[in-house]
Amino acid sequence: MEEIIISTDELHKLKAETAWHYGVLPKERKADVFELYCGPDIDPETFEEEISVVLGSAVRLFPLPKAHIERLLGTYYQRAGNGQPGETGAKSDNFLRKLIAEARRLRSSDIHIETYENKCRVRMRIDGLLVERHLVAQADYPSLVNIIKVEANLDIAEKRLPQDGRMSFESPEAKFDIRVSVLPTLHGEKVVLRLLNNDAADISLDRLGFSGRDLDNYLQGVKRPNGLLLISGPTGSGKTTTLYATLKLLNQETRNVLTIEDPIEYTLDGINQTQLKESIGLTFGAALRTFLRQDPDVIMVGEIRDQDTANMAIRAAMTGHLVLSTIHTNSAWGTVNRLIDMGVPAFMLSGTLNTSVAQRLVRLLCPACKKQVTFDPAVFPAHFKLPRAISTCYKAAGCSECFYTGYKGRKAIYEVIPIDAELSAEIKKGNQQVTDLLKARGIGTLAENAFTLFCDGATSAEEIYPLLFNF
Repeated sequence: MEEIIISTDELHKLKAETAWHYGVLPKERKADVFELYCGPDIDPETFEEEISVVLGSAVRLFPLPKAHIERLLGTYYQRAGNGQPGETGAKSDNFLRKLIAEARRLRSSDIHIETYENKCRVRMRIDGLLVERHLVAQADYPSLVNIIKVEANLDIAEKRLPQDGRMSFESPEAKFDIRVSVLPTLHGEKVVLRLLNNDAADISLDRLGFSGRDLDNYLQGVKRPNGLLLISGPTGSGKTTTLYATLKLLNQETRNVLTIEDPIEYTLDGINQTQLKESIGLTFGAALRTFLRQDPDVIMVGEIRDQDTANMAIRAAMTGHLVLSTIHTNSAWGTVNRLIDMGVPAFMLSGTLNTSVAQRLVRLLCPACKKQVTFDPAVFPAHFKLPRAISTCYKAAGCSECFYTGYKGRKAIYEVIPIDAELSAEIKKGNQQVTDLLKARGIGTLAENAFTLFCDGATSAEEIYPLLFNF
């Protein structure tokens, strides 16, 4: 038998439901002909005409033994729920446990369980990208949602309003919590499970992606006895992980460390962690007011999202405490402008902000399938000036190791600005343009650090394009 090669380029062009319904898999596309593997019981003459209409392309079939087709379908187009080969009953608690265990094994951060008019599917966010992993029979979907609701102590009778809950997962290999969000949609309820890793044992600052200079600048801010240290970036950029790594470093018997979080993603022994509960008035600002009466040395606030929280964080930093928090801005210096826009007086901010950090997560090319190509400057924004000449680079391809995305793993890149006397004076003046001052200090921007990853062959031009465009 010839070697079975599944086309990585065509895999996502053949929908999972089509592959299962007809029992076919993509082999290769030659000119205008789509070559497919199929089972041995199919009549090629009749079937080729039907499948060509469905796919909108001429097809050519290559029969394989039935066992091979079932195994390959289960590998590349996994689904669950109606008794087909390679499926698991979605009505059972066992399926949910297997789903969570699979997500954990694949380093997935979220599980999306969603229903549409003609299908129900399960997707997992792996390395920041949603990948379809299973199909669920529509008849089984309500039972699966109810099982999740029961586990999360939610109302199974309420289907009109959103609900939020929490559940725990325990296996011989791991124990962690899961945040559950249920949202009513047109065709039913969508469920998102956020996997919260309670074990912070593997988190450390020297493993996150800081360059040597950036790490030194960051540690200088962490070692200060007081002041405000802020980490900025969009949702899912790894800010919380950086904060927890910092807390681990600061977690000593001689320090009183208090946190207010939403949610508590890692549990740290020796640190007093508080869960945000806005429904009963336990907000970031309210918690900070109480923290100041708890004799703290270090305070961590999950996010500065309003004027009240910003003012309380500034007050805590001014009264001799080290305050760590996150904020949503596009750059490290943009944090200054955001806080001033929130109503923090510039003279107070200039005396309290000690370090401003911006970070992003960049997907890394899969080492098993990345392809070397000739570099084309047109792949970058027109205004971006190349710091150095490049002749070749790497692009994403796709293989079974990376679920045909071309990427495997992520790395954080940072922009760290230690606030010295001169920059503090610029904050007091309200100066938004400090590019020359930062360059004179050798502070690398997010764009420069992303470009370095690209030149090292670790990532692609498409992955870093947004950073080059915005900065």
